[in-house]
Amino acid sequence: MSISTESWSKKRVCVTGGAGFLGSYVTAKLRERGARDVFIPRIEDYDLVKPEDIKRMLDDSRPDVILHLAAHVGGIGANREHPAEFFYDNLMMGVQLMHQSWLLGLEKFVALGTVCAYPKFTPVPFSEDDIWEGYPEETNAPYGLAKKMLLVQAQAYREQYGFNAIFLLPVNLYGPRDNFDPRSSHVIPALIRKCLEAQDAGQDEIVVWGDGSPTREFLYVEDAAEGILLAAEKYDGSEPVNLGSGREISIKDLALLIARLTEFKGRMVFDTTKPNGQPRRALNTTRAEKYFGFRAGTNFEEGLKRTVDWYREFRKS
Repeated sequence: MSISTESWSKKRVCVTGGAGFLGSYVTAKLRERGARDVFIPRIEDYDLVKPEDIKRMLDDSRPDVILHLAAHVGGIGANREHPAEFFYDNLMMGVQLMHQSWLLGLEKFVALGTVCAYPKFTPVPFSEDDIWEGYPEETNAPYGLAKKMLLVQAQAYREQYGFNAIFLLPVNLYGPRDNFDPRSSHVIPALIRKCLEAQDAGQDEIVVWGDGSPTREFLYVEDAAEGILLAAEKYDGSEPVNLGSGREISIKDLALLIARLTEFKGRMVFDTTKPNGQPRRALNTTRAEKYFGFRAGTNFEEGLKRTVDWYREFRKS
């Protein structure tokens, strides 16, 4: 069931995680496309880990389409401290929501996975065909595997029930309104905050986890939102699809770039007692372009500059 850009105005859409970082961009783009009935379940009203709350949320929203973006997520530190929570919450939330959506006969379910679902030593760039070729990097495995079960469920429900569920695999996202809480943030907001706070305190060095050698790929959040909606509109297949930018950068080079953009003049100290995480992460993004015409459009340095500028203003508020 493809959705034309114009037909969003006639669809009831539920965006789980719609009040969050990525979700806020997705809902904004939905409204730009003419969507009038967008339901955002708030965590204060619905705990989507609980089956009864999922049923009540679906009764209240009666959606035609679900974009399931909600996740219990964090960086390496948070994953190490809360592996059980990350596994249970993400698994139960996703599996139950998809099952109840099928029972209600929804038109389409878009499930958002994670690059953490890939095996630790996947050949770079990661191809969707390699997703089952090994165990994920240990730090992120509980979260990554919980999310990957939605791929299994989507394919099984499509095969047995004809349910139109698709599964997308985004790389690490970044951009304005990201999570800058040091207890749970990912690497880009963590480094931006460290650089700016070191300047405030007159410190001449900041500490970066690991040895700086791992590589990562990052996707600007507004590009990710566009990719998700293009997939919702144009893709009705069973195969998982990567969403990425096609640009790989080492953590060391990333730290130096953020230092330049924040005008931090001090030293980078790499704490090798802390884990590196997965050695390399970069995606093959040809399937997204082929299946639904998605190609990231934001220059990485420009996206970082917007993020730094936003956080500078946010700190003043």
